[in-house]
Amino acid sequence: MNSFHVPTPGRAHWVYTHPRADSLNRHLLRAGSTALSEQYEVTVSDLYSEGFDPALSDRDLGSLAGVTGNLAELTGDSYARGEVEPEVQREQDRLAAAELLVLQFPLWWYGPPAMLKGWMDRVLQTGFAQGEVDGATGLPRRYGDGRLMGRKALVIVTAGDDPRTLGPRGVSGDLESLLFPLTHGALWYVGIEALDLHVVYDSDGLDTEGREAEAERLVQRLAGISQENARPYRRLMDGDYDPKTRALRESVHPARTDLAIHYRD
Repeated sequence: MNSFHVPTPGRAHWVYTHPRADSLNRHLLRAGSTALSEQYEVTVSDLYSEGFDPALSDRDLGSLAGVTGNLAELTGDSYARGEVEPEVQREQDRLAAAELLVLQFPLWWYGPPAMLKGWMDRVLQTGFAQGEVDGATGLPRRYGDGRLMGRKALVIVTAGDDPRTLGPRGVSGDLESLLFPLTHGALWYVGIEALDLHVVYDSDGLDTEGREAEAERLVQRLAGISQENARPYRRLMDGDYDPKTRALRESVHPARTDLAIHYRD
């Protein structure tokens, strides 16, 4: 049985993570989802207003809640049994159907809000998004080879800092590196190709004119989103990584340890 989820052409799923109805993020959501609807059939998950519970717990194990063992394996067993919580099943169905995933959130403490992290904890479940081993190599099917291959993702993030503060030498850390756990460690892990970030800097100080300008900039970006190329992360299966250590071979960018080494040349 093919355990990989084939997306439906022309479908997009937008996961929105902000609690305020009058926020800049809400304004961007309205403008962006409307614009995207001209190209895709769009589903929107408003995690805060819909009351999504981000905490992975025993209820995610179904009838296996009282069983001892590895949590990831148990969630995989519960998925195989069809014992998936309705709100998680809804998100998995929407994600499985989408060829484009949009994740929108404010940068809080230099990462996504806990609500979005919890969405990933529960939705990217073993058995649904990952958890398979390649029979020929013995390597886990991850980092470009997960069950959600064939999809691209746009990450939209608002940040209170300016581009220099969140730049390569900025005191707050490079935004690309701060979000590497999301774009590479979560999305690429399950096979979803991340597009370049869409960042709104200095978001706390925007006036009405600035909010409209940012909404229009997002609309313009979305107009050509289907033609964009994803960032070229290296695949685990392509030979750049030692199969025993799963570390980049010494012959590839020797002595370098920055995160950019995980991009193809």
